[in-house]
Amino acid sequence: MLVTQLKPEEEVLPKISGKRLFIFECLGCKELYFPKEEVGKFVDSLKEEITGRAILDYLCNREFVKAYVGEYSKEIEGADLVLVFSCGVGTQVVSSLLESKLVYTGCDTLYLNGFQGLSARNFNCNQCGQCYLNYTAGICPITNCPKGLLNGPCGGTKDGKCEVDPEADCAWVLIYKRLEKLGKLDTLTEILSPRDYSKNITEYLSQKEGVK
Repeated sequence: MLVTQLKPEEEVLPKISGKRLFIFECLGCKELYFPKEEVGKFVDSLKEEITGRAILDYLCNREFVKAYVGEYSKEIEGADLVLVFSCGVGTQVVSSLLESKLVYTGCDTLYLNGFQGLSARNFNCNQCGQCYLNYTAGICPITNCPKGLLNGPCGGTKDGKCEVDPEADCAWVLIYKRLEKLGKLDTLTEILSPRDYSKNITEYLSQKEGVK
């Protein structure tokens, strides 16, 4: 099981300021927590132009989302970027379907002990509590890189392939190519902070309910 929470506004607003937005919201599986009311208030508070908004379940299902992308193609085309409120899997799915469009996540996903459930998904989320997808063109460097590197490829990358699995593409080569396609290579000049492993469900609950 997992919990999805809103990212801090100061992390999201600078990236979307003055941009036209299309919004995806995933209400999530019933055993998950999704901050529906908080997301609604945040979206309502935005001064940016919203070209369209799709609220659905199962953003983890690529074929399902593909149908929605087709249905809202005009609204998405009219947006400068797509803002996704879901777990990390949903954001990666949307990004994979819109490779020529900036896709940002408005959420972080935290791990909660228990059964993780089964879903028709092509991507994974490490539930790290500090999603990096806004810096890596919607390609997760933690789940796609066996070493979980946050600031570029290791020295073992060869011909675009992974040192650990020579059959797999290097995650950071994929990230570079996607950022290049989007005209956002300058994002790579940002040095990402080390992962904060204290970001877990206990911290989340203490902030929400005052639990110590």
